[in-house]
Amino acid sequence: MKLRYRLSIGLLVVMGLGIITLGFVLSHDSECPPPASGLETASTMKSIQYHCYGSPEVLRLENVDIPQLQDNEVLVKVKAASVNPLDWHFMRGKPYIMRLIAGIGAPRDPNLGVDFAGTVEAVGSNVTRFRPGEQVFGSASGAFGEYVRFKEERGVAIKPVNISHKQAAAVPIAGVTALQGLRDHGQVRAGQKVLINGASGGVGTFAVQIAKAMGAEVTGICSTRNVELVRSIGADYVIDYTRQDFTQLEKRYDVILDNVGNHSIGDLRRVMEPKGTLVTVGTSSKGNFIGPLWRPLRTSLIDPFVGQQLKNFTARMKHEDMVALAELMRAGELTPVIDQEFSLRQIRDAISYSESGHARAKIVIDIQ
Repeated sequence: MKLRYRLSIGLLVVMGLGIITLGFVLSHDSECPPPASGLETASTMKSIQYHCYGSPEVLRLENVDIPQLQDNEVLVKVKAASVNPLDWHFMRGKPYIMRLIAGIGAPRDPNLGVDFAGTVEAVGSNVTRFRPGEQVFGSASGAFGEYVRFKEERGVAIKPVNISHKQAAAVPIAGVTALQGLRDHGQVRAGQKVLINGASGGVGTFAVQIAKAMGAEVTGICSTRNVELVRSIGADYVIDYTRQDFTQLEKRYDVILDNVGNHSIGDLRRVMEPKGTLVTVGTSSKGNFIGPLWRPLRTSLIDPFVGQQLKNFTARMKHEDMVALAELMRAGELTPVIDQEFSLRQIRDAISYSESGHARAKIVIDIQ
C-alpha cells in the first residue's frame, strides 16, 4: 500500500477516534450536588439555579447574592420573565454541542432564563442609556430571579407604557428572531406573499404581526385549535396542517419563515416563487449529536445551486432591534400573546409545559 494511502487511512482513524472521544466527553453528566443552604438576607435574592444537567427536577429555587455592578452594568428588579426552548436546552445540556458553551459535565453558570422585564434598580458610573426607575425589557442571563444584571450595550430597551411587564417579558428572543428573520434575512417588502410555518408558536405569533406591519400578505400554518388565534393576530389566510398540506397546494410565496422544520427543503421550495426566499430558524431538534446540524448544513450546501435563496440563522440580540419592537408595540402593530402564566416556584411546571410541545405563543413567569 502506498504511503499516502496509509497516511490517509491513519488520518481518518484519528479523526474518527477524536469525534467518538469528543462525543463521549460532551455526553458525560456530572452528579448533582446537594441543595445549597444559603440564608435569606437583605443582600440576597431568590433565583432559579441548576448545578447539573437533566430534567426540570434539577431546577432549584435558592437564595443567592444580589449581583454587584461594574461601571458599565445595569441592575434590574425583575417583574416578569418568559420561557424559551433555549432555556430547557441549556437545562438538559442538549444537543451536546451546547456544552462547549454551557460547560462540560455540568453548567458553568448556574443561572437560568434570558427574557425579562422590570425596573432599573441601579446603574454603574459609566452607564448613560438607562436611569434608576425606568421600566425596561430585554435579555440577560439569570432572568429567572428577582434581580438581573447586564452590560449597557445588551439587547435591552425601554418598555412601552401601553404594554405590561408580563407582555414585555414575552418579547425579546422570539420577537427579535421574527424581526431579523423577516427583515434582515427574508427582506420582506410590502405586497409580498409571506408564509409563516408554526404561526401559533412564540416566534410565529410575532412573525405574523411583524410581516403584516411590513405590508405583506400573510399565510399562517398551525393546528386546528390555533386557527382562530392566528387569524385574530392578523393573518390573511390560515391553513390547518391537520387538514391540508400547504406544500401540495398551488399557491406560491415570496418568503417562507420556517419555525418548525417538519417539511423537506424540496417540499418548501416547491411552493416558493422562482426568486423566493426560505428562512429557517435555528436547528433541527432531532438527535443530540450531529442531527441538529444536518438541516442547516443541507441548506448551506443547496443554496449556491438554486435560484431561490435558502437561509438559516440564529438571532443575535441587539439594542436597536429591541427598540424597533418597542416602537411596533407602542404603535399598536404588535401585541405579545401569552398562553399561560406561572410563578417562580412553578418553574418546573413551566419548563415541562414548554418541552411538551403543546404550548402556543409565550409562557410567562411572574417573578413578583
